Amino acid sequence: MFWFFLWILWFILLFRIITDIFRDKEMNGWGKAGWLAFVILLPFLGVLVYVIARGKNMGRREIAQARDQQREFDAYIRETASGAARPSSAEELTRLSELRSAGHITDEEFERAKALVLSDDKPAASPASGEPPTPGR
Repeated sequence: MFWFFLWILWFILLFRIITDIFRDKEMNGWGKAGWLAFVILLPFLGVLVYVIARGKNMGRREIAQARDQQREFDAYIRETASGAARPSSAEELTRLSELRSAGHITDEEFERAKALVLSDDKPAASPASGEPPTPGR
């Protein structure tokens, strides 16, 4: 059981080193190819030398990647939560005015929708007609 555990641990370490080789943005392509060949062709010696030579920066690169992922995730959440997809009141009023001038909605519907936009109260359905307040027929 002990040897099986060490064997699994060895593969985890080997794949973490291979991942770290590709993650390093400071190393050029030939350096990555050399380390990868060394780690694959002479696995025990290659892993030992890699951990001694570059092991200190492995943790730093992993932390930097985790911070970058967290920063991207936070930016995505802020962008999604800010409601950027919802048009502003001015855009909605412009669209309503275009619909009225084109004859798609009546003056009464325009005034009702305008009041909803200005009050920023958007009910699911208009009580009079049972249709959504923004008429896009």
